[in-house]
Amino acid sequence: MNDLVDKINKRDLRKRRIRARVVGTPERPRLTVFVSHRNVSAQIIDDTKHATLVYITTVGAKGTGENLTAKAEWVGGEVAKKAKSVKISKVVFDRNGKLFHGRVKALADSARQAGLEF
Repeated sequence: MNDLVDKINKRDLRKRRIRARVVGTPERPRLTVFVSHRNVSAQIIDDTKHATLVYITTVGAKGTGENLTAKAEWVGGEVAKKAKSVKISKVVFDRNGKLFHGRVKALADSARQAGLEF
């Protein structure tokens, strides 16, 4: 059980370090990512207004893919489409304490291909 507690504590430390530097503004809102064991979600947040501008999740979505990497790619593309409809083209990426590989990287690459800049 100690290894699990250490893993959670290390993720929280990474999350605090990232959030100390990454701030969403009206010109460049923050794209934050959350990956659970079954679902992937992403939201674009304006930290000055404390408002969520765009939100996408795989909870209840049909045809998103079999594995979490496919779901992450779908979420990346959909969040970029919704961001374009709200006239957002540039964001700052908040990986939420996760390492930038695997599912988080798949989401980021998919969002970049769909037109988001970060």
